[in-house]
Amino acid sequence: MSTASDTRPFVHPRGLCESETVGAGTRVWAFAHVLPGARIGADCNICDHVFIENDVVVGDGVTVKCGVQLWDGTRVGDRVFIGPNVTFTNDRFPRSRQYPEAFLQTVVEDDASIGANATILPGVRIGRGAMVGAGAVVTRNVPANATVVGNPAKIVGYQDNAVSEAPRAKDEAIAGNALGGAIGSRLELGVGRCFVERLPHFTDMRGSLTPLEMGRGLPFTPARVFLVYGVASHHVRGEHAHHRCEQFLVPAHGSVSVVVDDGTHRREVRLENQTMGLYLAPMVWGVQYKFDPESVLMVAASRPYEGEDYIRDYSEFRRLVEEGRGR
Repeated sequence: MSTASDTRPFVHPRGLCESETVGAGTRVWAFAHVLPGARIGADCNICDHVFIENDVVVGDGVTVKCGVQLWDGTRVGDRVFIGPNVTFTNDRFPRSRQYPEAFLQTVVEDDASIGANATILPGVRIGRGAMVGAGAVVTRNVPANATVVGNPAKIVGYQDNAVSEAPRAKDEAIAGNALGGAIGSRLELGVGRCFVERLPHFTDMRGSLTPLEMGRGLPFTPARVFLVYGVASHHVRGEHAHHRCEQFLVPAHGSVSVVVDDGTHRREVRLENQTMGLYLAPMVWGVQYKFDPESVLMVAASRPYEGEDYIRDYSEFRRLVEEGRGR
C-alpha cells in the first residue's frame, strides 16, 4: 500500500513549480508559483495562489493555505500550518528598487501554527509549537508553545503539546483552590518532580507572616535568593531550564502564572498569594508570565549563579531530554 511520501510531487496543470528540490508527496495547486531556488520538503500542501521565492526553505508536512507569499529569508520547520493570507515580510524599511545587502531571516519552528491574516515582521522567530492567532501582528519573537493574539501580538496562554501528539489547548491553569488551604497541602504536578505546596502562614491583627523553612515547603538550602519585579503584564520571564539548579518560587506580592515543562508534560500554575510555593526541579523548562501590576516574585535557588547551568534554547532542551531518556 502506497502512502503520500512514496509518490512523486504533484503540480496542478495551472500551477508553476520551477524548483527541482521538492519532496515526495508534496502537492502544488493551481496558480501557485515556486521559484527555482526554493526547497520544499515532503508531504507538503501548497494551496492556490501561493508564491514562494528563491531563498526559502520549507520542511516536511507543511500546509500553506491560499494567498500566502514566502519571501527570501523565510525558514519554515516541519508540520507547520500557515493560514490563508498570512503576510510575511523581509525588509524593515522597504523602498522601491532599493534592496538590503541581505534579507532578514524569519523562522517558523516545528509544529507552529499561524492563523489567517496574521502579519509576521521580518527577523522574527516563532517558536516550536507556538500558536499565532488570526489577524495578529507579530513584532517580536514568539516563545515555544506560546499562544499570541492582537496588534502587537501578546502572549495570552501556552499550548499543551505532548511530545507524540499534535498541539492542543491545555487545561485551565492550576489555581490556589486546587491546592487546598491546610498548611503543608501539596499538589504534585506530574511534570518532572515539580509540586505546589501551601506554606506555613499566620495572620492576626498586626498583619500576616509567611516563613520559609527547610522541610516545610522549601526542599533545599538556598545558595541565593532574588526578586523579579517591574515586569509589564505582557512580558515573559524565565524561558530556560537548569542542568542542576533547583528553584522555589513564591509570589511575594501580587500574582503570576508559571508554566513548567519537562519535555513530555506541561502544566500551568497560577501563584495567587503569598502562601503558595512552587518547586521547580532541574531539567524542567520554566516560564513566568501574566504578572499582576506591581507584582514581585521571590525565587530561592539551590546554587549560585552559574551561566553554564542554564539551557536557554527550547530545541536544545528537548534534545537533552531525549538523550536522557535514551540512556
